[in-house]
Amino acid sequence: MSKQDYYELLEVPRNASDAELKKAYRRLAMKYHPDRNADDKSTEEKFKEAKEAYDVLSDARKRAAYDQFGHAGVDPSAAGAQGFRGSNFSDIFDDVFGDIFGAGRGRAGGAQRGSDLRYEQEVSLEDAVRGTTVKVRIPMQIPCETCDGSGAKPGTSPVTCTTCGGHGQVRMQQGFFSVQQTCPRCRGRGKTVSDPCTTCNGHGRVQETRTLSVKIPAGVDTGDRIRLAGEGEAPEGGGMSGDLYVQIRVRPHPLFSRDGTNLQCEMPIAFTTATLGGEIEAPSLEGRVRLKIPAGTQTGKVFRMRGKGVRSVHGGDIGDLLCRVVVETPVDLTDAQKELLREFERSLDERDEQHSPRVRGWFDGVKRFFEDLKP
Repeated sequence: MSKQDYYELLEVPRNASDAELKKAYRRLAMKYHPDRNADDKSTEEKFKEAKEAYDVLSDARKRAAYDQFGHAGVDPSAAGAQGFRGSNFSDIFDDVFGDIFGAGRGRAGGAQRGSDLRYEQEVSLEDAVRGTTVKVRIPMQIPCETCDGSGAKPGTSPVTCTTCGGHGQVRMQQGFFSVQQTCPRCRGRGKTVSDPCTTCNGHGRVQETRTLSVKIPAGVDTGDRIRLAGEGEAPEGGGMSGDLYVQIRVRPHPLFSRDGTNLQCEMPIAFTTATLGGEIEAPSLEGRVRLKIPAGTQTGKVFRMRGKGVRSVHGGDIGDLLCRVVVETPVDLTDAQKELLREFERSLDERDEQHSPRVRGWFDGVKRFFEDLKP
């Protein structure tokens, strides 16, 4: 059976750069990784095919031979076997994604990486727009100062694990298959502590609540994340700490809502102002703004104040403030006020169509609707 072209398999052009090849391989490896597709055995073969293609195209010598002679130039059966033999899925995952996830799962017998932490921080709309600095208190596991994170009593050091010989993994034979597993004695660290630190009981870390200063950049919005490298939890037995991700949630504002870089607000005005026109004070995050209302303004009219919105955290132009008018009907009128309105209504009867064209047009439409229903 003919093999698929390596470039087509990775979905890259033939002049793809090394960075483009690696990005394409990451995507496919993540998609077809057996750990993520335990119920679909067919993905293992797709994972191997992607690995084979990347092994060839990421090697300048092999790629040149493949470009000139195709699969025959690199002996695909050997490339596939050689590219996959001697490594397991965990090793490949770390090789490809290590620069994305830091130390990732950690190397067998090497330094581990601590867990990432997530913290949700609520901020006001004003602080989200202008930026601010907040203090956060976070409970976390930090390196033990007594043993400097090693887990061993001061004056002693961890020793090489006698079960795995410092590799962090052991190999078990199951019939025809050889299975590699995390060492149960050292739990993958490759070292054990014979004389544990009394402060952390050999774990190399202790629980503590830390106060951190987090700078919130101007323009953030709900869902944005701020990464603080190395401010996550320390791993057990020493190693690189994880990261802290501060998730932003913007508190609802009593006047404004946000839509991208624009701010929106609903602005009630008196029916006399809407009818006769006038000037009112409108709110903005920068203070009061004078807004002219033309005569005959209807509910739903939107006034745009340019440059009164938000600048995105990614840069670009400042958005606008959009004020939607709602004409308010007067309530709790006195008898004298009601009579004035009746007199006003009578004065409109003769030329009602001119003063209320939408009302007249609507009633005309209703009339035609019922006439069309007649048999």
